[in-house]
Amino acid sequence: MGNGSPDRASGARMTTFDARPQAAIGSRPPGWLSTILVDGRAGECDAVFPFHQRSALEPACVATARRFVDQTLTSWGVIEVAFDAQLVVSELVTNAMRHGGGVVQLRLLAHRAELACVVTDHSQTVPVAAAPDVFSEYGRGLRLVDALCTAWGWLSPGGTRKLVWAVLAG
Repeated sequence: MGNGSPDRASGARMTTFDARPQAAIGSRPPGWLSTILVDGRAGECDAVFPFHQRSALEPACVATARRFVDQTLTSWGVIEVAFDAQLVVSELVTNAMRHGGGVVQLRLLAHRAELACVVTDHSQTVPVAAAPDVFSEYGRGLRLVDALCTAWGWLSPGGTRKLVWAVLAG
């Protein structure tokens, strides 16, 4: 939507309910990210935060993840996407806690004008965006991720873990 769009002029705002219903589920990561995640290589700007097993299910780990994003992106000089990246990471870490048996690690990767946020959890359960329900307290996280990101999805590298990734444009 450009600045002169009728929706913006009328005061209408996009909500997470406007996001595509099953967007990007099962999509492939961009080639650069796929190569790094599948081959286990390090990226040019690559930072990993491992969560301790004791704190992997505690709500405080979401705040820890947000601080890691802020500190990492500041050190990389990529502060223009910091707020959106913090929101995306908050949702992915929360999902890992609630549905993935706990968060294992958070990894941030920057490549040219893209930033990838990758959260590893203890489950093979596929992330699915919930149907919109205005009365529900939960279930909007993946719709928010979809609205903020150019792509997102997951990989199952084997074993009992899964990687949920989301890419933001810089």
